[in-house]
Amino acid sequence: MGRSGIARSIGHQRWGILGGSFDPIHFGHLAIAEQARDALELTGVRFIPAGNPVHKDVPRASSSHRLRMVELAIGDNPAFVADAIEINSDRPSYTVDTLEHLTTQAPECEWTLIISAEAARALPEWRNPDRILELGRVAVVPRLGYPDLTPDWLAASFPGREDRFTILDTTRLGHSSTDIRDRIRDGRSIRYLVPAAVEAYIGDNALYG
Repeated sequence: MGRSGIARSIGHQRWGILGGSFDPIHFGHLAIAEQARDALELTGVRFIPAGNPVHKDVPRASSSHRLRMVELAIGDNPAFVADAIEINSDRPSYTVDTLEHLTTQAPECEWTLIISAEAARALPEWRNPDRILELGRVAVVPRLGYPDLTPDWLAASFPGREDRFTILDTTRLGHSSTDIRDRIRDGRSIRYLVPAAVEAYIGDNALYG
């Protein structure tokens, strides 16, 4: 099972944060997290399922199901941690609030938000993006079918803060939770799109059918 929560006295470490609905989590999420961890030499990556996402539709699976699928998916990687911070909150899931909480709980840690180029282009519209950049750095990963983020865009959108961003050259994957849910609904295979334990959990709990 993936570990949850913030470890006590973890010291000065550099952690990545990968948030999302994870409805369901898939191999694309895992590959991005691992490649970002490797490229940035992070201590590990915290997977934070959204409780009440404000930028996306309401998740199809319950928060407890989505958290459990994350735990199953990351169970074989000691550098990955499942964190229920947003699920346990009764407030909407804003990234700035999550970073505020993590910084308060572990002020000695450095935090890097891992987001896709698609999500990064919407960052100026997120709640308090300047505070997000004060609390952590941002690692941008490419996504198949979406344009890359460019230095010119960063300079225009976040003048003087470009150094808070790192554009990573990770594998371009086209995995989509929406496509996976559609395949399940239509009775098609999702094998090799999600970890076997997640596929079994979805079947055992009749999710997305």
